[in-house]
Amino acid sequence: MDPEESFRAYVAARTAALSRSAYLLTGDRHQAEDLVQLTLVRLARHWERVSRSGDPDPYVRRTMYSQHVSLWRRRWRNVDLRPEPPERTAPDETAGVARALVVRQALARLAPRQRAVLVLRFFEDRTEVEAADALGCSVSTVKSQTRAALARLRTHAPELADLVGVPVRAGEDR
Repeated sequence: MDPEESFRAYVAARTAALSRSAYLLTGDRHQAEDLVQLTLVRLARHWERVSRSGDPDPYVRRTMYSQHVSLWRRRWRNVDLRPEPPERTAPDETAGVARALVVRQALARLAPRQRAVLVLRFFEDRTEVEAADALGCSVSTVKSQTRAALARLRTHAPELADLVGVPVRAGEDR
């Protein structure tokens, strides 16, 4: 299969999964689409080299998370610093949608690297080593970022503790 065909096949097979991860990172459908697009443009430039490794996913994940952090840094002046997100005009009453909103709001309160670590570890079910590789950092950084992110989630959204299977420890502040 020629490189162009193999790239198209990869994009067709992985776009849905990349879009889900991008949405979890950004919390916004349009920003997620932009993030996936940027990632795929970068991948296209290096496809022949990346595809030779046999598994382009680590490169793609690392590129996506790096792009996310870079985009976040560029937008830091436009961050809404209000303590609570604005009211929803038409909230959905179903438990699944409510849980999704809580997750989205809780992730939005985390620093980009903390958010990336949680998405990799708990939503994409990656190991600490895989997460460290994707983010280009050490395993101890993944562990410390995970610990800090979970502590922050326990404070701001304790109802999510059951999602990640991490119980609140006795004596720990909520």
